[in-house]
Amino acid sequence: MDALHGRAAGSGSSSHLLDELKAEYEQTQRELKEIDLLIQQTGGEVDRLAQRNAQAASRVKQIEINIDTVPRSDLQAAYAEAQEAQKRLVMMKSQLEKLQSDQQNLSRLANALNRSVSAVSDAAGVAAPGVGIDSGAADAGQPAIVRIIETQEQERQRLVKQLHDGPAQSLTNLILQAEICERLFDHDAKRARSELSNLKTAVTSTFQKVRDFMFDLRPMMLDDLGLVPTLKRYVDGFVEKSGVPIALTVTGNERRFTGYKEMALFRIVQDLLSNVRQHAHATRAQVFLDLTEDAVRVSVEDNGSGFDVVETLAVRKGIGLSTLRERVEMMGGQVQIDSAPGRGTKVSLILPLP
Repeated sequence: MDALHGRAAGSGSSSHLLDELKAEYEQTQRELKEIDLLIQQTGGEVDRLAQRNAQAASRVKQIEINIDTVPRSDLQAAYAEAQEAQKRLVMMKSQLEKLQSDQQNLSRLANALNRSVSAVSDAAGVAAPGVGIDSGAADAGQPAIVRIIETQEQERQRLVKQLHDGPAQSLTNLILQAEICERLFDHDAKRARSELSNLKTAVTSTFQKVRDFMFDLRPMMLDDLGLVPTLKRYVDGFVEKSGVPIALTVTGNERRFTGYKEMALFRIVQDLLSNVRQHAHATRAQVFLDLTEDAVRVSVEDNGSGFDVVETLAVRKGIGLSTLRERVEMMGGQVQIDSAPGRGTKVSLILPLP
């Protein structure tokens, strides 16, 4: 009799779990339909902006042909319009790529939910409900590997966008300014000298942007001087650019250790501070680095808006934090995330050292 009651209780629990999985699957399907519509709308907007960008670029070329007779105000207006059109096109393309990435993640989630429904149904001895997935949906595969690959691709997209909006656009403007100077030398030397001065200022600014970009991409001083000096410089630059005060505290025996672990820790701090700037709406943050004999401890804490940790890690929005945790765990470390809405966030990790 007790065994019978146990089986009945287990059946009820499985039925409840099955209902929850079905509800989550149906919600995911609704979100997929919504995102499909958004992708269609955004794709149309990208096409419209691409046409506008082509028209603006064509107008700039026409003005360049007649640059000697075109008023400076018209020239500046044409360049400004072209830059604005290009900027909006890049932003909209980035939004479209994010929507497409979200669509892929939703499809994987729906696929995983479908398999879970089938597994629970089989275990409970009931027929699986009709929640089939389109055979074209992406296979969930190995979640850790999938998330790492997706994170790498997102990082590449971010770098491409930074290159396009920063150094690439600046270099385009430098070429245009150099052409203006070249044409002015013959009949307006004074104005040509003024343009050269502007060009020199622009070159200096672009050079600094390229240096900052190279540092963010791969700080050479990390190989030469190690983690602590590199973090100090990065934090100083972050404060200058973001306006968010950051207190960096280093304790313990400062020393060099395995190169890939130094790079991993730098990237983790870099990513966490990026989250502080983009999402936390914080007015201050703290970075702690403690080097003990057998481990390194790092924590990044802010006074920002915070979030529900369980909910965020359970859904797609947690892909960044989940990947961070997996990266640390693959190196034998541990991560702890403490946060709550309106109470800021603290991410702590410990990584063993040889």
